[in-house]
Parts: sequence; C-alpha cells; structure tokens
Amino acid sequence: MSGVSLKCGDCGALLRSVEEAQEHAELTSHSNFSESTEPVLNLVCTTCSKPCRSKTESDLHTKRTGHTEFVDKTSEAAKPISLEAPKVDATSQDTSGATTDQNEEMVVPEVDKKLLEELESMGFSTARATRALHYSGNTGLEAAVSWIVEHENDPDIDQMPLVPTNTKVEAPKPSLTPGEIKAKQQELRIFGVVHERIRIGKELLEAKRIEEENERKRLLALRKAEKEEEKRAREKIRQKLEEDKAERRRRLGLPPEEPSEAKPSTVVEEKKSFLPVRPATKAEQMRECLRSLKQNHKEDDARVKRAFQTLLTYVGNVARNPSEEKFRKIRLSNQTFQERVGALKGGIEFLEICGFEKIEGGEFLFLPRDKVEMAVLNSAGSELDSAIKNPFFGVL
Repeated sequence: MSGVSLKCGDCGALLRSVEEAQEHAELTSHSNFSESTEPVLNLVCTTCSKPCRSKTESDLHTKRTGHTEFVDKTSEAAKPISLEAPKVDATSQDTSGATTDQNEEMVVPEVDKKLLEELESMGFSTARATRALHYSGNTGLEAAVSWIVEHENDPDIDQMPLVPTNTKVEAPKPSLTPGEIKAKQQELRIFGVVHERIRIGKELLEAKRIEEENERKRLLALRKAEKEEEKRAREKIRQKLEEDKAERRRRLGLPPEEPSEAKPSTVVEEKKSFLPVRPATKAEQMRECLRSLKQNHKEDDARVKRAFQTLLTYVGNVARNPSEEKFRKIRLSNQTFQERVGALKGGIEFLEICGFEKIEGGEFLFLPRDKVEMAVLNSAGSELDSAIKNPFFGVL
C-alpha cells in the first residue's frame, strides 16, 4: 500500500505533501522524514468550517471558541503521496534569473486591506502586519498571527517587505461569513491576552526575585551588625573579669600579674592611634545613642525596652506614610511621649539623628517632608530592632 503522508522522525508530525515537508524542515531544521500509511487527520468544525489536523488542535479550538461538533473528513482528504520534488520550468528559471539581474523597482506587496486593518487594530505595526500577511499567503488572521509569533525574533520583523514590480500577489477573496470572522477575531484576541499575561507573569517573577535578593542582603547585614555587637559585649565582659581578678589579688595581698601579656595590646593601641579617624555614620551614631540610653537607665530594663519600641513606632509610621504630617510632628509636652521617650536621656537625640528638628520655640519635634530619607529611616528601624532583640546590646 502506497503512503498517504510523510512522517517527521524527529517530532512525529504528519505532513500531506513534499512541499509541506520542505516547509516543516525550513521552520524546524528537521530532516528525518519517512513515508507513512497513517493519514493526516482532517477534523472540520461544523460551526465555522475550520479544519483541525489533530485531536489536540480540535481540543484547543473548542476551548477557544466553544465549538464542539467536528466532522471527520480524513478519508476524503487522504490521497497517495507523491515523493517527486516539484519541477521547476527551466524557461521560468532563466526568465527569473534574467529579471533578478536587472535593477528592477521594488514595491510593497499587495495584501488584504481588511486583514491588515484587523492586525493594526490588535496593536501590530503596519510593516509587521504587511510582512505577516505577505509571507503567510494572505490566508487569514490566524495564519498571520501565527507567523508573527514564530518570527518574533527576526531582525527584519518590522521592516516593510518589498517585491519586484512584476510580482503580483492577489489577496484571496474572503470565504468566511461575518459570524465566522467575528469568532476568529475573538479567538485571536484571547490568544493575545494569554501572550500578554505570560509576559507580565515573567516580569512579576523577576521583580519578586530581586525583592527577595535585596531582603536577603539586608538580613545578612543585620546579622553581621548583631555579631559585631555581641563580640564587643564579650570583649567588655572579658575586660571586666580581668579587672575583678586584679582587684581580688590586691585584696588578698598578692602581687599583681606580670603585665607582659598586656604589652602587645598597648602596642596595638598605639598603632591604632596613628590611623586616620573616619567620621561616624548615621547608623553608628544611632547605635551609640541607643547604647548610651540603655547605659543611663540600665536599672530599669523594661522602661528602656518600651522606649525603643516607641521610637520604632515613630520611625515606622514616617517610613510608611512620609506624606502624612501628623506622623512627622511630635509635641514635646505630650505626657505619653515624655513618659516613654522624652524623659529618658538620649531619646530626643535619637529622633534628631533621624532628621527631626525642634520648632516653635522647642514645643514640637518636626521632620520636614523634603528631609525624609528612607535610607536613614530604614537604618534607624534596623538599629532599634537589633537593640530590642539582642540580649547583649549595651550590656556594659
């Protein structure tokens, strides 16, 4: 039995003719074809007469349009396949060769104006729509859009196509009813919406990835600062233990330990004194201010923690609502403010480091809108959060 189709050995696609196989090879670079007795499916929609070549294609058509009735015309379309390559007339080759050699005037090919207007209304440029209609043979909107999707990355996709003046491409007469054209347009619009949603989804995923990366870096910086704070606290505890040890030896009448081990540290201190002193950053000023506040009121740890939480609330309100003046203005005589922050040495100084200024004769603390710096507020929030959660903060 002679074959009725050509089967691609690379992807399994069934093709009706040698011409289709050549087109498939040009588009996919597949070259492994063999003759097959399996006919190419021809499922025709009874509503809009669209032919579907596979069950998957008919299911997709049903999902897009709601059409569910199909007639199987595979046996009618199945014909023995000819494996002979299409012959090209030598005379026509000579004529075309001679014509090509001449400098002929190139013009824009004629395309179906109605289809062109439809593509332009969908957002495609005139050049891209003309090129798609020309190279898809003016067969319809669906073929033109499919061609655009397949050749989206071509460097000349937005260049107007040109053909010799003696080449005429006649636009086919529309064979669809107005209702069928409307259904086609709706199907293509759905396709465009899905394509746009996929693009937006990719952009959202990329934005989320960048946001997570920035949050990870912020957490790493915060942990590093906490470790440095713990290291400084341990060093102070060690020094305190050394001092206590020396005091006990003195009380017991024992001679002090030889300071031989302490000499290297003195040399280090002397070397450090020659290093240039860099100005303290805002974050360092805030950390020192909070440390002093805790040192000055270390006998009342609950009050210090409440002050830190109140300061964090003030800073957080401004960061979340920088345009709201009520969050940027604090009455110094307010009883709650005085009990929680104002009465503690270092509380008002911390707000001044954040940018607050005393106005109206010292009655208010005010942060001008043009002086709101989100980086400073974020640093203040991080320092306060670390002071609240770190048990070693300001221990000595």
